Amino acid sequence: MTLYDVPAPAKLNLFLHVVGRRADGYHLLQTVFRFIDLCDTLHFEVRADGVISRASELPGVSKADDLTLRAAHALQRATGTRQGAQIALEKRIPQGGGLGGGSSDAATVLIALNKLWGTGLTRRELMALALPLGADVPVFVFGQSAFAEGVGEDLTAVALPERAYLVAQPDTSVPTAGIFSAPDLTRDSSYITIADFLASPTFSFGKNDLEPVVHRLYPEVLRATRWLSEQGIPVRMSGSGACLFAEFSELSEAVLAKAEISAIMRGAVETNNATHPGFRLVQACTGLTEHPLRNWIAR
Repeated sequence: MTLYDVPAPAKLNLFLHVVGRRADGYHLLQTVFRFIDLCDTLHFEVRADGVISRASELPGVSKADDLTLRAAHALQRATGTRQGAQIALEKRIPQGGGLGGGSSDAATVLIALNKLWGTGLTRRELMALALPLGADVPVFVFGQSAFAEGVGEDLTAVALPERAYLVAQPDTSVPTAGIFSAPDLTRDSSYITIADFLASPTFSFGKNDLEPVVHRLYPEVLRATRWLSEQGIPVRMSGSGACLFAEFSELSEAVLAKAEISAIMRGAVETNNATHPGFRLVQACTGLTEHPLRNWIAR
């Protein structure tokens, strides 16, 4: 039995406020998650011998740290199934970008293998397996745009207007742990309510409390932020960075912004102009109303 071309979408944090810190060191957050149509793709093949393996190596990620393998083992242990799987992953979501790629991959593994193995766990049960894998994993199992609190696991569905996004990754990656451990991180933002957000669910609402720390430690992100603003494209950082995003009413506007940036960057290369920041990714994306696998979970 096999499943091919199974999507794992990226997410944006439309805002991200750090409102406190628990005694165990975990940070208390408020954020709104939105999925976008930038996706990794996974392929699954059932193994009868119970072995869980990956079809190829993921550069920079050991087997012990691979969230796809960890998710599969968690589901296998929780259900007692004797089935295994070979998992192939095609990465498009940048690592260290704040778009939740690894978390999304893990959630897609839980959802897909729950279907493929016939283990029949509910959404709530899969979300319980997801949380130990990472604070962002449950929202991908939840499957809807969500107002999140706690460490990111307390989720309430929110209806968001149709929007398109320009996503740009400066020429760097940002490891999450170092940002949250920074002594100058703001940890006392005021609590807001869902009603506060829904009164103005736009790009102008709130802020990302992690940005000042990332700007200090990763000047490439600050440089790209300032340069994009100078081009008339105000951006916000998603998650702990490094990716930046701008919001548009129509996809055509995001596509035009991408084309303009790409043209400027090509000109900079041709003229050997080092005054412009470099980008690893510039992508026009559509905001999704729900996770593409939401209906794969029965209840």
